Amino acid sequence: MKAAFFMKHGGPEVMEYGDVPDPVAGPGQVIVDVHAASVNGADWRVRAGSYAPIEKFPYVPGRDFSGVVSALGAGVTGFNAGDAVFGVCDVGQEQAYAEKVAIKAAIVARKPPGVSHTDCAALALAGLTALVSVEDTLKLKRGETILVQGGAGGVASIAIQLAKHIGARVTTTASKANHDYVRGLGADHVIDYNAEDFTKVVSGCDAVFDTVGGEVAMRSFSVLRPGGRAAFIASGAKAPQSPRADVESLRPQVGRDRQHLDRIVALVQAGAVRAPEVTIFPLAEAAAAHRVSEGRHLRGKLVFKVR
Repeated sequence: MKAAFFMKHGGPEVMEYGDVPDPVAGPGQVIVDVHAASVNGADWRVRAGSYAPIEKFPYVPGRDFSGVVSALGAGVTGFNAGDAVFGVCDVGQEQAYAEKVAIKAAIVARKPPGVSHTDCAALALAGLTALVSVEDTLKLKRGETILVQGGAGGVASIAIQLAKHIGARVTTTASKANHDYVRGLGADHVIDYNAEDFTKVVSGCDAVFDTVGGEVAMRSFSVLRPGGRAAFIASGAKAPQSPRADVESLRPQVGRDRQHLDRIVALVQAGAVRAPEVTIFPLAEAAAAHRVSEGRHLRGKLVFKVR
């Protein structure tokens, strides 16, 4: 099968496109013919060696996808060949930048009718992360206020919509060019981070969801009310230590399960959430897509068209 892979750690230029062996379905797994796979910030960090070093090459990155079941492993029930599905690879597994992927059937969900494979790939890990962060970790409630940092990004795009569906008031940060986009997602107040200091115009928030990291993350504590909480997905495996004793600093634990994917489907079908804006690359241009992703100023999601 064709795949995008790398043979050593390095910059985007180490990404290659070519043939790798087809996966085989183990017990409890399905083989999915991948139609679309999304690009996540973790992908280029894995390629660059920022996480644990890879020991076996070629290495095929990619954490989420949408496609069609083509084979079933022993013991799999509930799916048939030809079923359209989407999913997020298990923790520690990647391999979605390929024409086929083997994955546990228990963590795959049926693709909603009428939603393209491209949009489903864009919704998979981004939607899962937004759900776990906003609903499970922050436990956002109707009537509360939330600041979403980096509102035009993939995860944040979904988080804004989810927060509005819950009934919260949403403030977000975005460059001026993305203000109409984030307002269209439901943001009540938009701050141009190039022109305004958010700490000067925001205060008393019940919650913060930070997708930016760095000094933005640390400054976010100042806008919380006493008893407020903040969730961080761009500050490493652990939440940053809060400089305030009266607020919570939380790191969402984004597991893999069908229940959360089905929740995404329900939200989409209810019209509460739609996929982020998508920029499509052919899988053969993985290096170019990684360059864009590393720039960290993309609106929405990058998605590979695989088939």
